[in-house]
Amino acid sequence: MNKKFPLIILVGFIIIISLHPADAQKRTKTPTIGILLSTPIVEQYVNSLREGLKELGYVEGNNIVLHTRHGMGKFDLYPDLAAELIALNVDLIVTGSTPASLAVKNATNTIPIVMAAVADPVGAGLVASLARPGGNITGLSMRTPELSGKRLQLLKEIVSEVRRVGFVWNSANSSNRIGWGDTQEAAQLMGVKLKSIEVRNPADLDTGFQTLTRDRADALSVIMDPFIMTQSKRIVQFAMKARLPAIYEAREIVISGGLMSYSTNLLDLYRRAATYVDKILKGAKPADLPVERTARAELIINLKAANQIGLSVPPALLQRADKVIR
Repeated sequence: MNKKFPLIILVGFIIIISLHPADAQKRTKTPTIGILLSTPIVEQYVNSLREGLKELGYVEGNNIVLHTRHGMGKFDLYPDLAAELIALNVDLIVTGSTPASLAVKNATNTIPIVMAAVADPVGAGLVASLARPGGNITGLSMRTPELSGKRLQLLKEIVSEVRRVGFVWNSANSSNRIGWGDTQEAAQLMGVKLKSIEVRNPADLDTGFQTLTRDRADALSVIMDPFIMTQSKRIVQFAMKARLPAIYEAREIVISGGLMSYSTNLLDLYRRAATYVDKILKGAKPADLPVERTARAELIINLKAANQIGLSVPPALLQRADKVIR
């Protein structure tokens, strides 16, 4: 009797599994994460997400699968890319910009979405509020209105006679429209005249460069946007040729040759986005996870770029920098 008892238990377990194959498969399924980014330029952000996931026990190719898609800075590609990820039956989608987040939101109201870096998710209509997102979206917000004014202040600090600043932005991007508004308010308080340079395609950049030259801009402020990231090399080259001090929202542009950036560290945001992925995979609902608003910004200065345009960076400013490229 005792010898038959373990056999009976084993047979019973096999019968249960055979009666509920879907449940058994769900318990053993490797989590699959979709990632929708703006351009391959920001692939390093995925590496940062991987690092964050690894710290939480997720190793790609072992106990988690990642599928990445890039919009190449073209907003009209996002809906199809979102559909591709959904067709892969992913468990969750991480988005890297406001346009990407909106595209995924419009494509699904059931698959959880984690925003890694969105300027104003409430204003964009992605969540009901930061404290109570509602729906299937949560993540991190990077909007801090004071940063727009701080960038203008840094330009005046590095070149005190700055009066006319060209503001390069993409009006098709809702987060850029917010940045434009924040910068306008700061410029009025500081007595700086802004020249709007709206860019949606390469031809707009050519026109913008001509306008900046004609109007004799003293400096540039360049906001972060998927399309602008694909054109960053051209923007930096123009600034250098025109000997214009320029400040960028994207640290990557400065690391690759731009003069100065002041912004939230997106690598850190993507690493922290991993905590949201972990919580959701463990059963938490996006609607119950408050959106985290970042506050800390970093200043990066490229002295090589400063030397190329004959600019002397004040020592006090260098001391405050989080990173100096020499």
